Amino acid sequence: MRARQQAGEVGRMNGFAAALLLLAVALTLTATCYAVARLAAVAPAAPPAGPFLSGGEPAEHAFSRFHVRWYPVTMIYLAFEMEMLFMYPWTLVLSSVGPSAVIEMFLFLGVLLAGVVYAWREGALRWT
Repeated sequence: MRARQQAGEVGRMNGFAAALLLLAVALTLTATCYAVARLAAVAPAAPPAGPFLSGGEPAEHAFSRFHVRWYPVTMIYLAFEMEMLFMYPWTLVLSSVGPSAVIEMFLFLGVLLAGVVYAWREGALRWT
């Protein structure tokens, strides 16, 4: 009986070895897919510049640079997106943490408001 138990344990794989085996299989399959794609690749013809958005002919290339006035607006947008990213988990733990969570969120919102006020005073939101 004891020999059977030991033989069964020898045949088993621990969690770390299983994870390494899975990683090796995944990397091998990924490398195989890339190799097959590289070998079977055909150079595509350049697509014609077709209409986009409202259907009109494009005035410039799609990868052209944006005017610098869009960058402050983008930064403000990202700041408020980060606010939403942090507010969702905050709503989930609000009842368990208590009033300190409310104070911390209002401090966080105050920092964001200070950033918007600063951007407004510096003229980052003006379009002219």
